[in-house]
Order: sequence, then structure tokens, then C-alpha cells
Amino acid sequence: MSSLQHVWARTGVLAVLLLPLAMLFAVVSGWRRLAYRRGWLHAVSVGVPVIVVGNITAGGSGKTPLVIWLVNWLRSQGYRPGVISRGYGGTACGCVEVQADSPPAQVGDEPVLIRLKTAAPVVVGRDRVAAAHTLLEYHPDVDVIVSDDGLQHYRLRRDIELAVIDATTGLGNGWLLPAGPLREPAARLASVDAVVQVVRDTAEPRTYRSITGWRADYSAGHAYRLCAPQEKLALRDLPPHDWLAATGIGRPQGFFAMLDRHGLHYRPQAFPDHHVFRPTDLPVGGAVLMTEKDAVKCREFAGPDWWAVGLEVTLENGFVRWLDARLKQ
Repeated sequence: MSSLQHVWARTGVLAVLLLPLAMLFAVVSGWRRLAYRRGWLHAVSVGVPVIVVGNITAGGSGKTPLVIWLVNWLRSQGYRPGVISRGYGGTACGCVEVQADSPPAQVGDEPVLIRLKTAAPVVVGRDRVAAAHTLLEYHPDVDVIVSDDGLQHYRLRRDIELAVIDATTGLGNGWLLPAGPLREPAARLASVDAVVQVVRDTAEPRTYRSITGWRADYSAGHAYRLCAPQEKLALRDLPPHDWLAATGIGRPQGFFAMLDRHGLHYRPQAFPDHHVFRPTDLPVGGAVLMTEKDAVKCREFAGPDWWAVGLEVTLENGFVRWLDARLKQ
């Protein structure tokens, strides 16, 4: 993914060569959007409000941490939220409910992390409508569904669309896949209910014409040992080690920059996004730092000095007020 992001960041020779495929992708995806807009294809209501947290770019934009924040906030407001997800990278067939000890290789790493961080019911399935029905069948008390990704899954009728953009990478070269990172044209942002820009470290939110966006600051939280997650330390209080910082996320640079900001000395090692970690990937006797998304895949064989770094998500007060008012309509 990092090599593709390098290509997508500019209008280079390879991106130009891929333009014919991008034009074909534009025709197919554009026809599908038109079919739902004109009523040739029909969206399905599942009977409770649905909030979709998605993006129009490929790669990691920071959707899952926002989903976790949103679910926990909804519960604090008296709602009973549930989550649906595709379960990307998992092998599960049909619709499967995620448990705290579900194998990430079966249901996907992000759904397991959401389940652990929120304790909300989570169901994975490629068909978002079927996943939502399954969720409500198992948990009829759920009164609002949050869809982790699914902005382009138009068959599921939604009440609120939140589009997430990483402020560092933005929309890349602005071209559609595979010549650029866009799943849909940038104009799609004008039709969502809110755009949330994820700001890490020293990045600044970008300005997009005719689009009002909210800011979400992502910063390092406490770290904890995978073998003793109840023991938490601030990054500055971690014991001095020859750290190995290993991660398999869409934008590993964001994780490394976060460690840099806290003055940690480490050797970086980036794996592909959604990498299925094995015991031989990392030194069992070494000191390892990783994201929580990586940690859920390493719990069964973690070394004694493997640490997960949590993430703190802070939304603008204006966004919180807007969301509260929108939900009450």
C-alpha cells in the first residue's frame, strides 16, 4: 500500500499509464451511483438509524478509531449502538458475530478491535444489509447502527454519512483508482453529511472548495503490554530499550511519526496493511511497539516486552454539537 500511495501522491508516468483503467472504473462506479439516485436500484432500510463512517480514498484514513469514538459517545448519550463491518481480511462466510476472542484471521482485525474497545455488538459480512439484519436479530435492543466503512455500499439506506480524510495525504493526485487513490470523484464529498479530517502530529487540515469539514485530532495514548493489558504507561515512561516499531496499517508513517514526537528511539518495520502476524515475524525476546490494530493479531504469541500504543481521538466541539442535534431530528 505504501508504494501505491507514493504513485497516487502525484501525477507521474505510472499514474498516467493507468488512466484508461481509471476511466473504466469511473464509468462502472458512476453508473452504479446513478442507478441508485434514479431509483433503478433501491436502497434497503433496516428499521433503525444507520450512520456510515467511510471514505472516498483507498488505504488507511483513520475510519476505525472514529468508529470506536462514535460508538462510545453514542452509548454515553443513552443510545444502544451496534456495529457492522465487512471484516476485511477475514475468511468468514456469510454474517458472523464478533466476540472479544474471535480470531482476527476469521473476522478481520478492525472488527475485533472495535469489539474490544467498545463492548458493543459487532457483526461482519460482505453484504451490509444482511449484516445489519443479523445484528438486529441477535440484539433487538440496538437502536442505532454504525457501519465501519460502506460509503460505497449504496444498497444499505443510511441516515448520516461521515466521510473521513487523512489531512496528511488528502485526496492524493485526485484521480480515480487505479491511477489515483479515489474510490469516487472528489465531488462526492459535497453530498455527505459531514467530512472529518484526521489530523496527526503537525499536519494541518486541508481546505476543500464548497466543503465544510470538522477536525479530529489523533494522538498517542497510553501503552500497555500485550500480556498484561491492564498495566498502562505513558510513552515517556516506557523503559529504555532498543525498540522495534512494527506495524501493518495503511499509513505506517503516521505511527512512526507519533513515536518520533514522543522522542522514542526505534527501528521501524512496516508490513502490508492487514498483515496476518505470525510468531516468526517479530523477536519474541525483543522489545516491540505496535498499534492496537496489530496487537489483536499477536495476543496469542506475544513476547513479554511487546507493547501496544493506544490512540486518543478528540473531535471538535462543533462536530459533537452538530451530531447531537442531527440525531435528535
